[in-house]
Amino acid sequence: MSEEEIQEAEDRRIEEAVETSDIAIKVRGLKNSFGDQVVHEHLDLDVRKGEILGVVGGSGTGKSVLMRSIIGLQTPDEGEVCVFGESMIGRLDDEALAIRKRWGVLFQGGALFSTLTVAENVEVPIREYYPNIGPQLRDEIAAYKIRLTGLPTEAGPKYPSELSGGMKKRAGLARALALDPDLLFLDEPTAGLDPIGAAAFDDQTRKLQQTLGLTVFLITHDLDTLYSICDRVAVLADKKVIAVGTIAELLALDHPWIQEYFNGPRGRAATAAVEREKGKAANKPTDGRQ
Repeated sequence: MSEEEIQEAEDRRIEEAVETSDIAIKVRGLKNSFGDQVVHEHLDLDVRKGEILGVVGGSGTGKSVLMRSIIGLQTPDEGEVCVFGESMIGRLDDEALAIRKRWGVLFQGGALFSTLTVAENVEVPIREYYPNIGPQLRDEIAAYKIRLTGLPTEAGPKYPSELSGGMKKRAGLARALALDPDLLFLDEPTAGLDPIGAAAFDDQTRKLQQTLGLTVFLITHDLDTLYSICDRVAVLADKKVIAVGTIAELLALDHPWIQEYFNGPRGRAATAAVEREKGKAANKPTDGRQ
């Protein structure tokens, strides 16, 4: 078999694994340290396929380090990381190519290349993983992804310096979606946005997740995001994931950090906002009247 045929066979194998897996990400016994500082130890986590999992924790608990360990940017000291049943620890880039193409990543701040236009940024992963795709098709794919994330078509030829903070986030999201991923990683996607912009981004994330059938691993400190779009929340503390569940399930636990986080003033405000929205939905006429 030629190298291209081998890669096509591997792509088909991973496609089948994605379709049959109930667990998108499995982490077992993870340990990360930097010198004498141990960030994670005995960390376990399952991310179910098709859910939006929010990941929260205090400063220094290693939320981004956990994400980087999953996507291969951080090599753990110990432990196992599997994505759609495929072990990711110790694999060469070429060996993990087929699975890496199945995820997209939005880093903090968008992490756009400043010397490239928005469209050129979106085309970066296409050029990397599908070098045989021609310029015209690349341009068409980039234009579609830009519109998909709610940006106007005219944003394509603009440079990141010409965009607002919210537009940069959406441009980064368009790049993360460039390869039609099954798994989407979002690192503090609403940080730095005003409340209206953050709510719009949350709404866009939920719509994309439902439309495209995505599994979303979402690091955030935004309580509004947790309440409005996350199916479950994983809490990092004491160097591991101490709890995973719905917000109602977490509130039933007596861990001091969980209680302080969700029952503090901001948590109560977010709860009240959600209850108001539920009340509006319940009272909305169902006979076509507005």
